[in-house]
Amino acid sequence: LKADDIFLLALYVIPIAVIGARLYYVAFAERTYTFWEIFKIWEGGLAIYGGVIGGAIGAALYCIIHKKNFLLVADVIMPSLILAQGIGRWGNFVNGEAYGYEVTDPAWQWFPFAVDIDGTWHLATFFYESYWDIMVFYVLMIVYSNVKKNGVTMCGYFIGYGIGRAIIEGLRTDSLYLWNTGIRVSQALSILLVIGGIIGLILIYTIKRKRGVGEELEKDDSIKTD
Repeated sequence: LKADDIFLLALYVIPIAVIGARLYYVAFAERTYTFWEIFKIWEGGLAIYGGVIGGAIGAALYCIIHKKNFLLVADVIMPSLILAQGIGRWGNFVNGEAYGYEVTDPAWQWFPFAVDIDGTWHLATFFYESYWDIMVFYVLMIVYSNVKKNGVTMCGYFIGYGIGRAIIEGLRTDSLYLWNTGIRVSQALSILLVIGGIIGLILIYTIKRKRGVGEELEKDDSIKTD
């Protein structure tokens, strides 16, 4: 991929990612939005998972139109995506949002374990996720640099981010719920991501292995025929 490819990719990904982030939030928010209120993103209400889903759709469109390998493009994107998520979580600190349950024990009322929100201490879940995302970023960079199979880095993102988000989401007090089910949407989606990542790795290595065995058999047969 060249630099121009990345800039062109961004033209597909960014607009659809913003739309996805907004629709995801509106779909699962407790309040009801009017049609015109949906467009008022400056009033708040964007969800990172919706952005990731929208971005994936944009990347898929880019790959289809410009005949690129989706797994290759996804592998290029994932380390940067998880790093951006880790940095972006500090916006929650600035806004005083995305925190966890109240911390009543004074012994634990210190940052970064907890954060003071309007005089009340809460679990600093935004920091937990930021720290986790940056660790996953380093792991993905190692994987990307050493593993040549397309799709492995993408699956690593699914598993790494999914595990961290599933755990941390359970500590937050502002989760979006699957309507009246009591199920945290992002937590359920995180678990599905982990499962999908594991299945993806199995398929990548199983398919490659079968192809390799098939090629070896073909070579053996050709030798016998000659």
